[in-house]
Amino acid sequence: MSYDTVIIGAGMSGLAAGIRLAHYNQRVCILEQHYSVGGLNSFYRQRGRTLDVGLHALTNYVPKGTKSGPLSRLLRHLRLTWDELALVPQIGSAIAFPNVVLNFNNHFEFFVEEVRRAFPKQVDGLMRMVNELLDYDQLGLGASGGSAREFVSRHITEPLLADMLFCPLLYYGGAKERDMEFGQFCIMFRSIFLEGFARPFDGVRIIIKNLLQKFKSLGGELRLRTGVKKIFSSKGRVEKIQLNDGKEIEARNVLSSAGYDETLNLCGAANNQNTSDANSSRLGFIETISVLDREPKQFGHRKTIVFFNDSERFSYENPDSPVDLRSGVICTPNNFAYDESLNDGIMRITALANFERWKNMPEEEYRQQKEYWYQKAMESAVRFVPDFRNYVIDTDMFTPLTIRRFTGKEYGAIYGAPEKRYDGRTHLENLFVCGTDQGMVGIIGAIVSGITIANRYLLNPLA
Repeated sequence: MSYDTVIIGAGMSGLAAGIRLAHYNQRVCILEQHYSVGGLNSFYRQRGRTLDVGLHALTNYVPKGTKSGPLSRLLRHLRLTWDELALVPQIGSAIAFPNVVLNFNNHFEFFVEEVRRAFPKQVDGLMRMVNELLDYDQLGLGASGGSAREFVSRHITEPLLADMLFCPLLYYGGAKERDMEFGQFCIMFRSIFLEGFARPFDGVRIIIKNLLQKFKSLGGELRLRTGVKKIFSSKGRVEKIQLNDGKEIEARNVLSSAGYDETLNLCGAANNQNTSDANSSRLGFIETISVLDREPKQFGHRKTIVFFNDSERFSYENPDSPVDLRSGVICTPNNFAYDESLNDGIMRITALANFERWKNMPEEEYRQQKEYWYQKAMESAVRFVPDFRNYVIDTDMFTPLTIRRFTGKEYGAIYGAPEKRYDGRTHLENLFVCGTDQGMVGIIGAIVSGITIANRYLLNPLA
């Protein structure tokens, strides 16, 4: 069987690319090794409840009618309406460090005033920095290197404020330890501080539903529970794809959202940069999910997301212990500006985790450690939000091993490899990558990545 394009992975980037290509009458097939779509941003059922995976908030939010920005562009490219995503803005979030809290919402002027209150001498530098990054290309293909820390230090002279700016950006898109590339910083800063957070009332499944319906309505083919065993090549091009069941398919082009190194492994190609030292710096996370018997507002918690750090300096790196609770993220899906209440109260806590420590645990120890670190995460969170532990009626928790199991990402690294492939190219002429390893993270970033790579290479008749 032959296709114009085969896409490996039915995550956000793969679905977006599939829609874009199917619009132009390409014969497209998406291969997904699991039984559901969404990849890093999906949902599952547990004891009668539907719980999101990955999605804390959709970034890059702009109000209906806005003509510019990544969200508006992706709606045009995918021919979706603003109403189909059913987005509702955040109530308001915070960055909580020792002795300083900066609140922010979807209005940058409010955040500027918060900085003025806490760091009055840094406001001019902040505005100079913002003016310098405003024109940066948000499509990812023009991403430039260089240290974001160095860029920020030219404008922000207070280390504490610099750390507070980096905390949400790194937690929501940092594939590197301690720092990020300048281009990635520009994209993330705009998406969080200059645009903002939103969420559909029904969570990530409404986004997945609309993407999937659009893809299928255009004649796209989706094969679930269909993993790729090997990519065969000849004379510098993909020749055929072998599936796990032994069947083979052919395609003029192949687009993979499985990750750059993971894709090379399917090709049987060694990546010289894929050393143990490089992989050991890949960042993993744990996340706890606590279902409550009441809305968080009922016990005084109204923040949408709290990014916290309890140390003198913010440390974002692969920890020595299974989990590092010196910093993290507390997300409350209830605290968006909904007209009605969700069925349950939800509190989600995310923190850095060490993949190797979790990987090497015997099964019984693994279970015990999950219970231990769930409790420790609760203890850490209630230093920054009202104590909700007496209201918990159901729980769940994932580790880096969970991520690897359901996504195939090496080391369970949700933001992929530290070094990105911004041009989307590989060693084969007709094999491309999209998604986190191409350089775009989050739901909007992943969708933009799929659109961008499809537009640049796969809609080009010479590709």
